[in-house]
Amino acid sequence: MQVPFSFEFFPPKTAEGFDKLRSTRQALYPFGPEFCSVTFGAGGSTQAGTFATVKEILEEGQQAASHFSCVGATRATVREQLATLRAMGVRRLVALRGDLPSGYGAGGEFHYASDLVAFIRKETGDTFHIEVAAYPEVHPQARNAEADVQAFAAKVKAGADSAITQYFFNSDAYFRFVDDALAAGVAVPVVPGIMPITSGTQLMRFSDACGAEIPRWIRLRLQGFGDDSASIKSFGLDVVTDLCDQLITAGVPGIHFYTMNQAAATSAIIARLQTRSR
Repeated sequence: MQVPFSFEFFPPKTAEGFDKLRSTRQALYPFGPEFCSVTFGAGGSTQAGTFATVKEILEEGQQAASHFSCVGATRATVREQLATLRAMGVRRLVALRGDLPSGYGAGGEFHYASDLVAFIRKETGDTFHIEVAAYPEVHPQARNAEADVQAFAAKVKAGADSAITQYFFNSDAYFRFVDDALAAGVAVPVVPGIMPITSGTQLMRFSDACGAEIPRWIRLRLQGFGDDSASIKSFGLDVVTDLCDQLITAGVPGIHFYTMNQAAATSAIIARLQTRSR
């Protein structure tokens, strides 16, 4: 199985969380990730934790990608953050519009992720490989699917090298999005984002917040398990492994796991995929 894997982490809030994340990373590194990304909080609220985690990943000998959001940012602050990341040795960014912290109004000098991508390219040339977000099931704030594809095309035209999708459980949504992007003249690699299933209530909460669809049959099965954590994890392993299998068989350029700072579920999925490919 030749498809590259990558992993997403979020910056912990406590010393204990940092220790736990270090253990998680060490458990996942044997799978040879192409890179590990670290998320950025609303309005840059976790910047210090993000940069600290990115620094640790680099020191552990892995490629690190920092998320980089622009809502509420100015050109001066973005320029300063880019210089910091460049000096750290970061060569990969995940450029996002991002969300403002609760209670803040609109602000900043960047309105869209495409504005941020264009600015990074203008300021730093080809220093960074720039990832952007893609939404197979349509961004929650998009007027319609066509407008969403055009927004994606604008990010690529501005200088994005590749994309990582919001997680999904319907592979047809991913394939349709890629076909629509190609029809719009966008041919950059679009890497599927994959969310392991370990908790039904957590997954439903996340999905309701971000607009990701949980197919009815999956939702009903999860609800039927109630508090049976072992059955939920076993079912989730089957569902997500099968999804990855479909995607890899179809020739996707990679798989990006939203690990939630946990190693067990992602490790189990990859191990099963490797067993199937032998």
